[in-house]
This record gives sequence, C-alpha cells and structure tokens, in this order.
Amino acid sequence: MKDFKSNIATYHLHKAHPEKLQFEIYDLHEYRKRSAEKAAVAHSHSYYQIIWFFDDGGMHHVDFESYEIQKHMIFFISKDRIHAFDDNLDINGWLIHFNESFFMHTDVDVFLKYNIFNTQENPCYSIDEGTAETASLYMRLMRKELLRRHQFGYEDTIRFSLKSLLINLERVHQKNQEKLLSFTNHYELQFAHYKELIEENYKKGLSVQAYATLLNISTKTLNTITKKTAGKTASQVLTDRIILQAKRLLKFTSLQIGEIAFQIGFEDPSYFVKYFKRHVGNSPNSYRNEVI
Repeated sequence: MKDFKSNIATYHLHKAHPEKLQFEIYDLHEYRKRSAEKAAVAHSHSYYQIIWFFDDGGMHHVDFESYEIQKHMIFFISKDRIHAFDDNLDINGWLIHFNESFFMHTDVDVFLKYNIFNTQENPCYSIDEGTAETASLYMRLMRKELLRRHQFGYEDTIRFSLKSLLINLERVHQKNQEKLLSFTNHYELQFAHYKELIEENYKKGLSVQAYATLLNISTKTLNTITKKTAGKTASQVLTDRIILQAKRLLKFTSLQIGEIAFQIGFEDPSYFVKYFKRHVGNSPNSYRNEVI
C-alpha cells in the first residue's frame, strides 16, 4: 500500500453540492481506470463505501491488513477507514457510495451502521451465488432508478433498495458471528449511540463523563451498558478508538508525534506518548518503525 507523506487524503461525496443525492453507483472497472493511481494510495472517505469484486485475483488493503480478493468478495468500508486498491486496473464489479444522511435515522439504520460496517477484524466476506443473484437484482433496480432522477419516488426506491440489499448482505455476515447486535434491548441501542458520539467527538479529548452527559445518563450506567454489550468499560471503548486513529496516522503519514497528538485531542505530546505506550506496549516512534 502506498503512503502519503504528510497526511491521509480524505474524499467526500458531493460535499460542495449537498442538495445532490448522497448516493452513487459505479462500474468498478470504469472507476479503477478513471481513478488510476489515486485509488491505489492509502486514503479514507467521509462516506460509506461498498466494493463488490466479481472475480478472484489481486489484493485489497484495509487499515493494517491486506486481503486476497476472492470471487464475489464484498468490502464494507466505513467512514474514515483507511484503504487502497492494488495496481491492477483490470477488475470487474460494483462500487456504491452513500452518506448516512441518505438514510433516515431509525434503529434499523443504526443496526446496519454498527454491524455490517463496523467489523474491525474482518471488513469483507464472500457471498454465494444465490446471494449474488439477489444482490444483482437490487443493483440493477438502483441503477435503473438513477436514470429516473426527478421522477416521483425515485429517491425512496433507491433508499429502500439499498436497505434491502444491506439486510440481505447482513444475513450472510451474521452466519459467522458469535455475538450479534440485534438492538432488541435498550442497552444495545444506547451502546450504538455511544459509539456514534465517539466518532463525532473523539478528536476533542472529551471525558467519559462528558459522553455520559451527552447521552443523558450517568457514568455508572454508561459503564454498565458497555460492559454488558461489548465486555469493556466505557473508557476502554473510547481508548480503542483513539489508539486506532493514532496507529493509522503513524503508519500512513509522516506527521510528527506532536502533530498526531494534537489531531487526536492531546494538548501535551509527552502525555500522548505515555498514553500510547501504556495501551500499546511501545512508544509511537517504535510502533511506526515496526509498521512502515
């Protein structure tokens, strides 16, 4: 995976035109030819991305791992996740981009966001032929509706089709999961809201108490929620996200340690070094030397 020298490039979907539909589908072969080297450099997005590879061959890089592409393999790239294509431009498949604003904020949407797009250990899996056939039907329907822009109900048709596609793909995802987020109880939904707040605020250096206040609950209740749902304290969940971002910046940029500390909410670089070493086991510089 190729690295940026100063910072990680972040791409946006219709940022300058928020009135546009926050959704796009691309032919993967055409997209790779058009994006060429840019997509092969480690980058992130402020939107969600689904990459569906039709055939075996090549590699795709996500954060700190490289994955060998298999037939009908689908990658779920969440916001701010670092990824890169390999140098092969001769690939076939589909690429979907969408912002969370494309969906209404319901429990189902939170469920999809914090399950299918939030598997740090395994952001991809292969689907069988039957699922691929069903998924292809939804893809064709959405592409057809994109040609009917401004006709009655076309946005809702795309929105419902995408949600149906994600639900079908989530069924495959759940087959290999030991513990499933079902949001059948209040704790799981509150945990999802806590993680959403972390994504929005982790660079600000907020305390667990501040997050509890934003959720209108006590720190004790928040800890109960995270322990029951994730087996971790609220502080550990927050720390995991901060350390993940620190590791990304150390691996994919040449930012100085002080600059990295500032980006993730630390006013004192020396405290960041101690914090990182306490949770990772070695210093930021040592970690960078190991992963680059």
